[in-house]
Amino acid sequence: MVAKALILAAMGYAALATPVLEDRATCAALYVCVYSNEWYSQCLAGTATPTTTKATTTTSKAGTTTSKSSVVNGSPMGFASGVIGGGNAAPVYPSTVAQLKSYLTSSSPQVIVISGPFNFAGTEGTSTFKAYNAYSCTPANGGQMLLNTLGGCGSQTLSDVIIDTAAYQGIAVKFDKTFVGINKATLNGKGLRLVGVSNIIIQNIAITNLNPKYVWGGDAIVLSDTSKVWIAHVTTSSLGRQHYSFGQAANKLITISNSFINGVTSYSATCDKHSYWGLELVGSGDQITFYKNYVYYKSGRSPALSGNTLFHAVNSVWSSNSGHAIEGGTTVGGLFEGCVFTSVPTVVVSGYAGQWFSSESAYVSQCASYLGRSCQTNIYSSSGSFSYHNTGFMSAFSGLSIVAAASASSIQNTVPTSAGNTL
Repeated sequence: MVAKALILAAMGYAALATPVLEDRATCAALYVCVYSNEWYSQCLAGTATPTTTKATTTTSKAGTTTSKSSVVNGSPMGFASGVIGGGNAAPVYPSTVAQLKSYLTSSSPQVIVISGPFNFAGTEGTSTFKAYNAYSCTPANGGQMLLNTLGGCGSQTLSDVIIDTAAYQGIAVKFDKTFVGINKATLNGKGLRLVGVSNIIIQNIAITNLNPKYVWGGDAIVLSDTSKVWIAHVTTSSLGRQHYSFGQAANKLITISNSFINGVTSYSATCDKHSYWGLELVGSGDQITFYKNYVYYKSGRSPALSGNTLFHAVNSVWSSNSGHAIEGGTTVGGLFEGCVFTSVPTVVVSGYAGQWFSSESAYVSQCASYLGRSCQTNIYSSSGSFSYHNTGFMSAFSGLSIVAAASASSIQNTVPTSAGNTL
């Protein structure tokens, strides 16, 4: 019972755990102006060749019709199609962590561009928590401790540990934000928290170093009660807990694309340098497009599909998993197509109660009734079986924007090298 309580606590089930600035210069195409001080601004490479796709327009929270900013590379696809973030607000270029937090938490639409590293580590002091050595390895020999944040440690012997406060909880991003990185922009020691907001674009940043020794030490990106969010070309690594944590309130019209979930860690709950914590999807009515992402060096929860989630994985690659990829409980369903599984010994845990469609060649034509096209088959190399053809959940795709799918063979080499903050 204690072991079960610890697992449930780490999953986030508390109830069950107990039986800034302005653009100062005009730059040439493909460059953005990065402000340094009142005397100096620099044109740096930041945007890609403009697409020929017609600009998407929509109505923001403030009620004005706008289009997405030219600093954004490409356009949102899948369920998040049409998201514009901060729209055509004048870009701002914060140079300090205080300025960045001010822009992200402002009540006005913002287009925010950051360059290089932003070091949050130590900026909010430290906090002391009770923790328990829940796993067979401790942080001293490559494991993690479990913070007793939900009382899930029960009657176990607890120790005081000191964590970095900034990493423990992310910046509370407000409505109507575009957040773009250039020049390997990195949030060191701080994640992002999207709760009760909509119309957000996050692109080309890395998030790392969130108290990796401690479960509950920090999530890279948290979403709960959100809608219209596009997360693209984001790299997440060295975390205390989830790369993406979807809370129990519904998250509608979400796309995660071209992102790198890097599971290599010095502190592993499975004691093998593979991160167990990946994507926790427990929302009520979540709609998630998972497109061209690279999920690497995990040992579980990639994703954990629970709650009431519609999950559409397209042209994504799972590689070098030491345990299992998919777990969870009841859910709307998951459709995996045009994906690649390489060295994933167990693709889905046995006894999973949800519905899956794994796009086997004999059944791909059944997708046409729901997606308007046939599905693409998956590729498996040195991996376990993944054979499901449930279609009972696929009516949930009605009315949603469906991303096009390429063949798995055409993306298996390009996705691992292009995913993450590579723009």
